[in-house]
Amino acid sequence: MNHLKEIESLIETLQIEKEEDFIQFKQFVQSLPLHKKKEKGLCWAPFIVNKTGYTYGERAYIIGERTQQLNESHQFRSGMPVNVVLNREGKEPKEESGIIKYVHKNRMKIVLNSNDIYDWLKGNSLTIDLLFDERTYLEMEKALQLVLKAKGDRLAELRDIFLGKKQAQFRALNHEVEIPHLNPSQNKAVNQVLSSYDVSIIHGPPGTGKTTTLVQAIRLLCQTEKTVLVTAPSNAAVDLLAEKLHQNGLKVVRIGNVSRVDESIINLTLENQLALHPDYKNIKKIRIQAAETRRKAKKFKRSFDAAARQERRDLFKEAGDLSAWARDVEDRLIEQIIYDANVVCATLVNTVHSVLENFDFKTVVIDEAAQALEPATWIPISRASKVVLAGDPFQLPPTVKSNKAMKEGLNITLLEKAIQRFEKVSLLNVQYRMNEVIMGFSNQEFYDNQLLADISVEHWKLDVEDNTPLEFIDTAGCGFDEKVHPESGSKWNPDEFQILQEHLYLLKKQIDETVSIGIISPYREQVEWMNQLFYEDPNLIELGEQVSIQTIDAFQGQERDIIYISLVRSNTKGDIGFLSDKRRMNVAMTRAKKKLIVIGDSATIAQHPFYDHFIQYVEQKGTYRTAWEFMYQ
Repeated sequence: MNHLKEIESLIETLQIEKEEDFIQFKQFVQSLPLHKKKEKGLCWAPFIVNKTGYTYGERAYIIGERTQQLNESHQFRSGMPVNVVLNREGKEPKEESGIIKYVHKNRMKIVLNSNDIYDWLKGNSLTIDLLFDERTYLEMEKALQLVLKAKGDRLAELRDIFLGKKQAQFRALNHEVEIPHLNPSQNKAVNQVLSSYDVSIIHGPPGTGKTTTLVQAIRLLCQTEKTVLVTAPSNAAVDLLAEKLHQNGLKVVRIGNVSRVDESIINLTLENQLALHPDYKNIKKIRIQAAETRRKAKKFKRSFDAAARQERRDLFKEAGDLSAWARDVEDRLIEQIIYDANVVCATLVNTVHSVLENFDFKTVVIDEAAQALEPATWIPISRASKVVLAGDPFQLPPTVKSNKAMKEGLNITLLEKAIQRFEKVSLLNVQYRMNEVIMGFSNQEFYDNQLLADISVEHWKLDVEDNTPLEFIDTAGCGFDEKVHPESGSKWNPDEFQILQEHLYLLKKQIDETVSIGIISPYREQVEWMNQLFYEDPNLIELGEQVSIQTIDAFQGQERDIIYISLVRSNTKGDIGFLSDKRRMNVAMTRAKKKLIVIGDSATIAQHPFYDHFIQYVEQKGTYRTAWEFMYQ
């Protein structure tokens, strides 16, 4: 069974990545003193708890706020493991671990790995520290071992299909669906999902309506299947699908941590649906009663007589019985909520959530599969008998921290392998976002010129004097050398942003408040620099919410009428670092709807064939300009 060597190799490579991730975490987080951790947003201290309670599964939670570094950026995100610590002079620290439920500005909710809310959590100055997240690795390892050992079952069949040993099978539909508001390629993709026996692939380039297509496919699957499992690598992607499916009339249950505290999403969470159930108030009362009984039992002194000892045992038994009763009622309510759902939505790792333990799914839909490590993708696949993978391998890849693991191919996703190996792949070929000139470069570099701009956007332009959709402003020869941050190593280029400002001054005079603007860069240091200068500039700050300034990674999935890209790199060596990841630039360039302005040093970037092709494309289809035009205005 030589084909299994691919899975065996993947297990070994994942271990390399895990070890490197832990080393980096230890070096970067655990070795820093408290004040440095606070500065870098890796620790909240002091943290004051102002609310406590119980969530499902008898897990206690705390909600509190930091009282220093207010509104400053930080590394905490929902789903991350943390340690809650009380440090006391001359005494052993008290600690309790938990998982972040949500973070909003200076406020955080933590679900503790405990059934009790300890007295020391209340009224004290606590410290919240990030922990190394091993859970995802454990689940990926477990999934790969299942795949490797599978024999004579459905998982073994799916494995052999993905490894290219067998081809995916499809049946002829009696009646192919034709949804009026979908285009032919979208309808073809939906029909392929419906006709698939095992695996179907939807390749959705930027702006081609991948989410719209997926939602319609899932809606139709729900007509013949009890419950469809819908998943993605990130909370944001899962939230988006959950919201769209709900809007299409499906009964949705969102499992796990929700990344944004949005009312429409909160209402779909299992926790909220459980809390709104009429019987849930009784469960809460029983839980509180159990906690009070346990507390009473623990208050007994060490020296007490036989009667007191018996009373203590009785109290512990009563607390245990109450907890078991509450747990039993809650389990039945959860089971009913999930059983009644058309769709269960969760991140890849949360598809093994304990509440789904007794549920089987015919179909799992994995969106944004090009952003997921292959081992993570196998987690939900092992829960179903039919798989739908959707995404675009020419946008942002998954993050791999180990260079060795990267060389071993951990960055190659299951979606990429499937597109190469499968005979049938549904390419969505009509895009509805950008002017055809903006689309054109990505189309030729990544999509073999198969994409078409819909008639509604193909000639889309700004209503301004110079309405060319694509510009490159060349800083070559201007002496705008890149700078390097001494601590982070991130690059920035202040002179490049000055050119961007001058260009935006001119454009600002001709646009109204309805025009949206995105200013993006591959480098975080440049983004921070641009944010600082933008909001200090009286000529630009009045644009207000029309403008957002972010990294490329943060901008994936978004779009704006105007996009500025500051490339930053300018050096005599022609070193462009991770600008050489063409997929990241594909994301950046395809965020623009009506106008794309790229600013960079051709002498540095054009030594890479991709940027050389881009500059040639601009000279043919757009407007090539030099930074000198904007330097003395």
